[in-house]
Amino acid sequence: MPIRLLEPNVVSQIAAGEVVARPASVVKELVENALDAGARQIQVTARGGGVTQIQVSDDGGGIPAAEAALAFTRHATSKITRTDDLLSVTTLGFRGEALPSIAAVSDVELTTLAHGAAAGTRIDFQEGAPRAQAAARAPGTTVNVSHLFRQVPARLKFLKSTATENSRVSAVVSAYALAYPEVRFLLRIEDRVSLRTGGGELRDAATDVFGAQTAGELIAVNGESPGIRVSGLISTPQISRANRAQIFLYVNQRWITSVALSRAVTQAFHGLMHEGRYPVAVLNVSIDPAEVDVNIHPTKTEVKFRDEGAVFSAVQRAVRQTLVEEMPVHRVGETSTSYTAATATLSFNPAAARVPDSPPPRLPLGPLGPLEAPNLTPLGVTPRAALPALRVVGQVLLTYVVAEGPDGLYIIDQHAAHERILFEQISAARADRGVEVQGLLEPVTLELSPAEDARLTEHQDSMAAFGFNLELFGERSYLVRAVPAVLRGKDWAEALRATLDQVTAGDQADWLEHVTATLACHGAVRAGKALNGEEMRELVRALELTALPHTCPHGRPAMIVLAEEKLARDFQRS
Repeated sequence: MPIRLLEPNVVSQIAAGEVVARPASVVKELVENALDAGARQIQVTARGGGVTQIQVSDDGGGIPAAEAALAFTRHATSKITRTDDLLSVTTLGFRGEALPSIAAVSDVELTTLAHGAAAGTRIDFQEGAPRAQAAARAPGTTVNVSHLFRQVPARLKFLKSTATENSRVSAVVSAYALAYPEVRFLLRIEDRVSLRTGGGELRDAATDVFGAQTAGELIAVNGESPGIRVSGLISTPQISRANRAQIFLYVNQRWITSVALSRAVTQAFHGLMHEGRYPVAVLNVSIDPAEVDVNIHPTKTEVKFRDEGAVFSAVQRAVRQTLVEEMPVHRVGETSTSYTAATATLSFNPAAARVPDSPPPRLPLGPLGPLEAPNLTPLGVTPRAALPALRVVGQVLLTYVVAEGPDGLYIIDQHAAHERILFEQISAARADRGVEVQGLLEPVTLELSPAEDARLTEHQDSMAAFGFNLELFGERSYLVRAVPAVLRGKDWAEALRATLDQVTAGDQADWLEHVTATLACHGAVRAGKALNGEEMRELVRALELTALPHTCPHGRPAMIVLAEEKLARDFQRS
């Protein structure tokens, strides 16, 4: 096979593949260019998940007419001039790859006016070559990108759903709105305002991104180590998320992805937050640019520190010290949600809704309020995993129910067991009469982040099928009129956020199972809750009726069995 030079268009598309992985990549590059140009206002528009159109408009310095076409040439940049500049990069962009890479895989039109210039310039492409013409515009730059990946349609099949791609665009704009709170950002997704920031302090931007309730629970971080300053906001342990999506990390205001620094943040919460939960955090590491290499990846999302251990320790120490010194005492008050006296039924098929012949058994949970045990019919054939009849003995460590069976001693994790019960209850109801919902006496306002809002917009009907009755009330605010009955008296807002996190998980069948498991987890009785004798017996009776009683929906063991033979052997009775 002979060695030969690749065609220029092939080289361009290979290079573009390193920079433009998805629509959010385009938004990131263009927003960074706008910030480097000194913009104080940035407007972003995305349609069709960013595939149909992306437009980024700013009021920055603009591009002189003589240089506008040159901006689409690979490695043309105004931000560095020599090798030594790479050792101390202070701008977000510097490689000169963004515009040519985007133009290689889409249709691009750029309109710009430099400050002090008499007329603006528009650049578009005819058969791959830039064409310039005069155009009217206020000072600044607008880049319009359409038909992303039209030249390489095979790339389209690697994109996710429109909702997922929109949420990733939202995440990028949110990240830079938090990094540059003094800049005004406006994000429109599918012709609807998803994010609007007013310009101001970091807490103002956090309010715009996370909502007033979450932002009000954030505490300021301000830590100093030799040569390193860590500043920003973190949540108290009472505010947590199901994943790391709301941990925003920056180095000299550059948004980065860092497993090490993310771990430093989560380790600082060790012992203060449940395992598997993650804080909300916005943290910027200020460090001498010569101590960090930002040139290790074309997308510039990864960096390399000269002394990563020192930065890790600085972040961990700053967060932990803030938690120790500033964390307020958690106040326990009455729940702010009031419920109607009766539940309603919401079904995929309203005509199929029915009233049960007899009321299902109830699992009373004391002051948390009653929850219904599953109205399950035993399977036609007894599954191999089915439990024998058990006699409850008691509760230990406020977490485990001890019961006696024909083959030994059963130790049941009350939370995992109740998860399994509720999981099968919700699954059966969803397939039959519809998930039972609990109406609220008064609607409650819920604010979502731009990424959460993008996912909900596309999947609101599916969320309704699970019992969430949500009505748009503002740009990213919703009136919640009803919630799944299984969440009565629980933190249904956190359950809703966790459910939205599952929208991007796998195919539709996987997603339905993930959401069902999430609702079951949030509705289940917690470890540390004292149960009386009747409550324990009701829990065990309901567990005996489930098809897979040995594990919770997430695969964690719901029980262990100490066999009679083992007990006899350990007590030397045989």
